[in-house]
Amino acid sequence: MIVKNNMAAYKIENTPRNNQIVNILSLVIPIAVAMLNAIQTKLPLGTWTKVLPHVNGVLNATCSIILILGFIAIKNKNIELHRKFMGVAFVLGSLFLVSYVSYHISNEPTKFGGTGWLRPTYYILLFSHILLSIGVVRLVLKAIFFALTDQVESHKKLVKWAFPIWLYVSVTGVLVYLLIAPYYV
Repeated sequence: MIVKNNMAAYKIENTPRNNQIVNILSLVIPIAVAMLNAIQTKLPLGTWTKVLPHVNGVLNATCSIILILGFIAIKNKNIELHRKFMGVAFVLGSLFLVSYVSYHISNEPTKFGGTGWLRPTYYILLFSHILLSIGVVRLVLKAIFFALTDQVESHKKLVKWAFPIWLYVSVTGVLVYLLIAPYYV
C-alpha cells in the first residue's frame, strides 16, 4: 500500500510482502532482459526502433546528471530535492530499460567496428557496464525500498554501494553508446 505523508513524499509499508516483491523484481528483471536479448527471431516492431539507441544514450546521459544532482542535494541536506532527483533517475532508468529491450527484441545486434586501442577499451567498458547493470537493479530497488519505508540507516548503508555503481553504469552506458554510435545502421 502506498500512502502520501505530510511532506508530500510517497511511502510504502515495510511488510514482508513488499520486501518479497522487491526481491522477486530484483531477480526477474535481469533474467527477463537476458532472455529477451537471447531471442534469435526479431519482432517486427518497425523502423522507428532504429532511433532507440540514440534515445538510450540521451536517457543514460540525463540519468547520470540527475544522479549527480541528487548526490549534491543530499550532501547539502536537502532531502526533498534529493528524493525528487532520485525519483526522476529511477524513472529514467526504467524508461531506458523498456527502450533497450524494445530495440534489442526488434533489431540485430550492432557490431563494433573500432580498431586499435578503441577496441579493447570498448569491450572493457561494455563488459563492466553489463556486469554491473545486472547487480545494480537489486541495489537500486532495495535503496528505494529502504527510502520509501523510512529505513534511513539501511538506505544510507546501501547507497554507499548503489550510488557509485548506478552512476558508473549510467556513465559507461553513454561511453559505450558514443563508441558504437557510428556503426548503427
